[in-house]
Amino acid sequence: MRLKFKKTHSQHQLAVKLRVEEDPGFGIFTWERRRLLIHAAKTALAAALCWWLALRFGWRDGYWGSISAIIVLQSNVGATVSASRERLLGTIIGALFGFAFSLFGTLPWNFMLAVLTAMIVCGLLGLRNSSRLAGVTIAIIMLVQKDGPRLQLAADRVGEVIMGIVVALAVTTFLFPDRARVRLRDGLAQEFLLLGTFFEAILEGFRGASPGNLAELREDVQVRRRGNNQLLEAARHEPLGDPGQSEGLEMLTQFGRSIFDALLALQFSVEGSNEDGYALQLEPELGRLAVDIRSGFHHVAGCIHKWIFNVVPPAINLEQDIAELESRMDTVRHTGLGFSQAEILRAYAVQLHLKQIARLLRASRVETSRTVGQVKE
Repeated sequence: MRLKFKKTHSQHQLAVKLRVEEDPGFGIFTWERRRLLIHAAKTALAAALCWWLALRFGWRDGYWGSISAIIVLQSNVGATVSASRERLLGTIIGALFGFAFSLFGTLPWNFMLAVLTAMIVCGLLGLRNSSRLAGVTIAIIMLVQKDGPRLQLAADRVGEVIMGIVVALAVTTFLFPDRARVRLRDGLAQEFLLLGTFFEAILEGFRGASPGNLAELREDVQVRRRGNNQLLEAARHEPLGDPGQSEGLEMLTQFGRSIFDALLALQFSVEGSNEDGYALQLEPELGRLAVDIRSGFHHVAGCIHKWIFNVVPPAINLEQDIAELESRMDTVRHTGLGFSQAEILRAYAVQLHLKQIARLLRASRVETSRTVGQVKE
């Protein structure tokens, strides 16, 4: 059984669009390079605005606003909101403890106690990422030698950070906004295309030699999944989102994880196969199901990319393929005595995993269609 077949024009264009395949005519300004250039320009603009505002407010240390803007301005809106929250809370906690502990004791003992207390409080409140920023703020307030009351220093520090955060949020929201939800949609579409490629490579090793890039394809899927998990976390922090879309993204992420686990089980099942005669008797039903699953990955990827899930894939009926394969299994069951137990068990394992993958793939489209409020055809 082999799944080598030419992609349709639409499938190839989708793969190029989602950066799974290269387009020779795309030029040096690739999508990622353009995105990098835009992010760099937005960061530079936010930092410059913070410095200009600090001069207008008369802050001597206005550079802290620029530093805050550079730190919190991430590649998308959701990640920027998350980083801003962590930095703001860390700064406020650090300012409070830095000022409070500067009122009594002497350095370095009151400073050590302030850092210790602030980090414990952040940990207990579940703000571990803010604990380091709290420590930095305490160090600035208690260790930097400046004229004037410590309360004023703490207030200025918080004000500078708030200014940097506000400017960063404004720039990332209104100037070429990069939404984590939109990026996650394309990321999930990439993931399903990569899962389909990984699936094809696994079945190339069934009753034959495994392809040499199987481990590389598996790593590509895992890298994409980790990236999608980060985007999902960022998308949760984006304001004014559609609840149905958010739930749909969560659901597709879970389906991707389940399908990947099923593919790993399929990979384990086909290891050691070598021209199994018993599996050959399941053709063409077994091969038809495998080919339709491969096409199904492309269809679901396209549905995610367009965010339209109520379109039934043409010429693909996975449940019918499963029924025909089960009927074929019943027909050839009596011939099992002529084959080794390993061949029979391997064939049964493969068909069970194929059925599981097919149903997960179909459910990923159908259940998401219901979740986002699109009527299933």
